[in-house]
Amino acid sequence: MWRTSLRAGCRGCRGFGPKGIWGSHAVRRCSAPAPALPAGRITARQAVDVWKRHFEERGVTEPDNSSHYIIAHLLGAKTIESLEHGKLTEFLSREKTEQMWQLCTRRLSRMPVQYVIEEWDFRDLTLKMRPPVFIPRPETEELVELMLTDLEMEPGAKVGADGQRTCLEVGCGSGAISLSLLNSMPQLKSIAVDQSQDAVDLTRENALRLGLQDRLQVYCIDVLKDAETVVSLCSPVSALVSNPPYLFSEDMTSLEPEIFRFEDHAALDGGKDGLKVIKQILTVAPQILTNHGRVYLEVDPRHPPLIRQWVEANVEEMHYVETRHDINGRPRFCILQKKKSNKDHRLDQD
Repeated sequence: MWRTSLRAGCRGCRGFGPKGIWGSHAVRRCSAPAPALPAGRITARQAVDVWKRHFEERGVTEPDNSSHYIIAHLLGAKTIESLEHGKLTEFLSREKTEQMWQLCTRRLSRMPVQYVIEEWDFRDLTLKMRPPVFIPRPETEELVELMLTDLEMEPGAKVGADGQRTCLEVGCGSGAISLSLLNSMPQLKSIAVDQSQDAVDLTRENALRLGLQDRLQVYCIDVLKDAETVVSLCSPVSALVSNPPYLFSEDMTSLEPEIFRFEDHAALDGGKDGLKVIKQILTVAPQILTNHGRVYLEVDPRHPPLIRQWVEANVEEMHYVETRHDINGRPRFCILQKKKSNKDHRLDQD
C-alpha cells in the first residue's frame, strides 16, 4: 500500500510524497457542507477526479493520493494502478457511489486516510486501524528490520528457559512492531503493553486476524504510573522495543489537523524534552532484561546525545551501544544493552 514519511523529526508530519500526506500546506478551515451526491451515474475514474478537486478546494493535503487510495480501497485494491482499466471506466452502483461519498467526506474533515479506510500496511502485514490509535510510520518498519537483523545474527543467544526468545514492546498501538516481529520469527514470543485500552483492544484484534495471538500477551498498563506491574508481568525478556511518545510538548501545537484532531495525544507528547516515557523505559529496563539484553528505541533526531548523556549519569546498569540513522540520514534509533551484573561476573570467575 502507500507509505508515509516523517519530516525533520516530527512524527506527526508524514506523507505519501516528498511533502507528506499531511504536508506543509496551510490549513484552511472549511465550514461548507459536504458535496452532494451526483444526480446521475458516475465511473470510478470520474469519482477520482471529482474528489481530487473537492479536496483541493477545501485545502486537504495530498488531494490526488487521498482520492486514489480511498477509491481503490472501495473497489478492493491497494492502488488505482493495480485496478483493471474496465473497473475504472464502468459505472458505479448507487450503493458504491454512496459509500464513496461517505468515505471521502470523512477525509474532507481531515481524518487520516488510514482511519478512513480502516487499515494500514506495515511491512508484510495489513493491520486494522481506527482512531485514536497511533498510526505506524515507515521509520518504525526500519526499527523492526534492524532489530530482526540483531536477533537473527545470534540464533543461540539470549534464549529463555522455554527455548524461545521473548520481546517486550512498550506502547504497542496497533501492534505493528510486535506482530511484525512475530510474523518474521516463529521462535519468538512477545509481550506488549500500552496505556490505552483502545490500543490494547486493536492489538488483540490484529493478532487474532493474523493468527499470532498464541505468541502474544497484551496488557493495558501505563509504564509511567505502574512500572512495578510492568516488571512483574514482563521479566525476564531478551529485548525491549518501543516507539514511544517522543514529541517535545511545544511541538504539539504545530501538528497538522490530521494528527492533532484524530490521534491519541498520549502517544505523541513526550513531555518538555520529549524524554518523559523514554527515561522511564530505561529506568525499568535493567529489571526486565536478561544479561546483555537490548533496548531498541525510535526517537526524535535531537534525542540520541541527550539519551546517551542521561543514561551514563542515571542508569549504570545500561550501556549505550550505538545510534542508527533512518533512510533519510537522520539519527532515529538508539540501541542500548544491559551490562552483566557483578554477581554474574563472580560466577563466571568461579
